[in-house]
Amino acid sequence: MIEELYQLFLQCSGVTTDSRNCPKDSLFIALKGDNFNGNAFAAKALEAGCKYVVIDEAEYMQEGDGRYFLVKNGLRALQQLANYHRQKLGIPLGKSRSAHTKGIPIIGITGTNGKTTTKELTAAVLSKKFNVLYTQGNLNNSIGVPLTLLRMKPEHQIAIIEMGASHPGDIQELVNVAEPNIGLITNVGRAHLLGFGSFEGVKRTKGELYDFIKATHGEVIINIDSADLMQMFFLRGLENPITYGTKTDDVDVKGSIVGHGAFLHFQWQSNDIQTKLIGDYNLSNMLAAIAIGCRYGVPAADICDALRNYEPHNNRSQLTQTAHNTLIVDAYNANPTSMKAAIDNFYRLQADNKMLILGEMRELGAGSSMEHRQIVQLIQKYDFKDVLLVGEEFIKVGSPFHSFKDVSALIDYIRQEPQQNKTILIKGSNGTKLFTIPEFL
Repeated sequence: MIEELYQLFLQCSGVTTDSRNCPKDSLFIALKGDNFNGNAFAAKALEAGCKYVVIDEAEYMQEGDGRYFLVKNGLRALQQLANYHRQKLGIPLGKSRSAHTKGIPIIGITGTNGKTTTKELTAAVLSKKFNVLYTQGNLNNSIGVPLTLLRMKPEHQIAIIEMGASHPGDIQELVNVAEPNIGLITNVGRAHLLGFGSFEGVKRTKGELYDFIKATHGEVIINIDSADLMQMFFLRGLENPITYGTKTDDVDVKGSIVGHGAFLHFQWQSNDIQTKLIGDYNLSNMLAAIAIGCRYGVPAADICDALRNYEPHNNRSQLTQTAHNTLIVDAYNANPTSMKAAIDNFYRLQADNKMLILGEMRELGAGSSMEHRQIVQLIQKYDFKDVLLVGEEFIKVGSPFHSFKDVSALIDYIRQEPQQNKTILIKGSNGTKLFTIPEFL
């Protein structure tokens, strides 16, 4: 079945799972969810320009129409197709160390925080030397990973695949599709605890990338500063990692912070790198990109140029100057680890009239109140006075700061109490919608 489906794929311009976005001669794969059934839109996809459609419910077949292809499960077919394509174009497993091996090396990146930024930085670095395929946005789940792989063309020279997880087994599912030759876990922290059950559950799930690398004799790139990652690495009997960090000279790539200005400024070897990225906590993401760049022979000058010129987007560590205030917008996501790092960095930042606008952290399960209480205690420890908190979780812990049920209530307050001449950190889970408030500041 997969070979037959692959031959149809090769005749198409690309793959889509959205009947509202059907490029000419593309392949539509019908997916199902709790509130939608892609099979019902197969005919519409053909009308919109698709060359073939893949469905998993026979009742939607049109007898005599050779453009329909029936499978048992649409999502599984998408993943199998992507894996088959990866095997056709990618470097065979266990052979990533050979410079003469034909095929596209696959770099797999996951982690609690920083995986998207690390992916973007790595793509910027590797693009100095190679034609790079990499995950667009945060399409890092069971659908996004195969769609990314299916964009891979023979002319690509390296692929960077970001992999996200919110439940046990998620990374195992994705590595079995992507089959990375090199694995990088940026870090492990307390996020999605509702799905993982505990921090140990987070480590086990993220560690599924290491499990795959171990089984397939691949390579690991690791932050030697992280005791958790090093423990996960050694418990699996892995060896010969490519290392990066800040605390020891016994490391392949070492960096150190230079000052504490608005933008990350650091030194690597004799290279002074002033970046356009907010937050000292992004140093590890920078070093990871350097380590991968060095692994693939990107010249140091090109690596530095890529990192100096990288500009964040999508509300990730962005510095925005409005008519009235300076904003540090990091409102794409938040968990206890990233929230503490952002507050720590903001505390060290040399700026006047600092203000915190923080949104609640989602999906923390039974420990949510404790985690939010600890954030309030950290704010008090640093003696921040100008603080606005958003979300029921912050209200529950009874903080001494202004707290609002939702972003609408916050906006009403800001309209009544305009904020001016302040440096403001905006940080919260995407669901709190804090990304909507810069226009009011």
